[in-house]
Amino acid sequence: MLNKYIGDKKFYRTVLSVSVPLMVQMGITNFVSLLDNIMVGQLGTESMSGVSIVNQFIFIFNLLIFGAISAAGIFTAQYHGFGDEEGEKHTFRFKFLINAVAALIGIALFYFFNDELINMFLHEGTDGDLELTLLRGKEYLSIMLIGLLPYAISQVYASTMRETGESIVPMVASIVAVFTNFGLNIVLIFGAFGLPALGVRGAAIATVIARFAELSILLVWGHTHKAKCRYLIGAFKSFYIPPALTKQITIKGIPLMMNELFWALATTFRNQCYSTRGLDVVAAQNISSTIMNVFSVVYMAIGSSISIIIGNLLGAARRDEAVDTDRKMIVFSITCGACMGAIMIAFSSLFPMLYDTTDSVRTLAQFMIITSAITMPFSAFAHSAYFTLRTGGKVIVTLMFDSVYMWGIVMPVSIVLSYFTAIDIHLLFVICQGVEILKCVFGIILLKRRSWVNQLVG
Repeated sequence: MLNKYIGDKKFYRTVLSVSVPLMVQMGITNFVSLLDNIMVGQLGTESMSGVSIVNQFIFIFNLLIFGAISAAGIFTAQYHGFGDEEGEKHTFRFKFLINAVAALIGIALFYFFNDELINMFLHEGTDGDLELTLLRGKEYLSIMLIGLLPYAISQVYASTMRETGESIVPMVASIVAVFTNFGLNIVLIFGAFGLPALGVRGAAIATVIARFAELSILLVWGHTHKAKCRYLIGAFKSFYIPPALTKQITIKGIPLMMNELFWALATTFRNQCYSTRGLDVVAAQNISSTIMNVFSVVYMAIGSSISIIIGNLLGAARRDEAVDTDRKMIVFSITCGACMGAIMIAFSSLFPMLYDTTDSVRTLAQFMIITSAITMPFSAFAHSAYFTLRTGGKVIVTLMFDSVYMWGIVMPVSIVLSYFTAIDIHLLFVICQGVEILKCVFGIILLKRRSWVNQLVG
């Protein structure tokens, strides 16, 4: 019976060979982001809140970019399993074009509507200097716009490399980027080596430079190792993509892109609902979500590995093996999520002490960390179920499971409780986070139907 849910040594070697580079990459990225967050937190609650608000919109952009290339990535993984190099090249071109366009649109929106976006999180009658928070947010965003395009292009290269079996180079590029970001933050935020202290502007400049560093590594390695990245041979001689493939990717891609966009919007607007309870809540949510990002890398990496491992198996028409492997990966992800959640709870009182903020913010942040840690195993399952459904091309089902659930159930609850009741932020946070757990029931039903077991290429 246990063999149905627990793999052998070969299974875990395969899973870890794909997921560990992702864990290292995501872990270092999120840990350095935590350190960055702490450094910005030393500038005061207003600076920390302004940067936090902007980063929620950058988060929407990042997920939109992820969604834009996700459908093409499904085909890339299956083409690789099938051994079709020309198909890999076409999907790479598609990713490049769609991400470039998405980045330009994102830059325009953030540039022209920065005041309106940031002010959504600033409410009159709450504690804190709202004007200063707005100013710091605008300073940070104006520089961050420069890094959106290099980030979008780097994701094209990194995702294609991972889907075709090269996970080390994207990991190295990301590690170089985050340490570049961290080192420059120390210099630019507080001032060193004779340079002025630039505050939140320094944090943004450091991030932008890191984005260009990451892209440079991926570009140089990819175009000097074309024997391993054969999809880059002649990739830019033309931008031809077979119309039939363009149609397939578009049919799969639009729902996935919309899903990532609407899910990110729902998550951001749920945080906006929390912000109705004051600027302290924005600061506490910033601390809690940053810590959560660090500890969620394990189950996030395993979930992302599903799209690669299961995609290769489906592309090779090994359907029964795909089902068995997927089930074991989901159980492994849930177990890892429970372990990480337990560690978060054990150290929940220490994390907020790293920030130069008020006692009320620290206390609320600890409560949010504990609540998020309790729900982590459920989040691990939902994340794995999402990637399973997506890998088999069930994009409409994925849309229903993810963003439609958020907008149809989670958001109405959040809006009603935050705007039409006076319940305390503690109960508001528990209910709004807890209602998302119900999604796991739908996930179990969808996975058992096995409608996601599809070979899309060949």
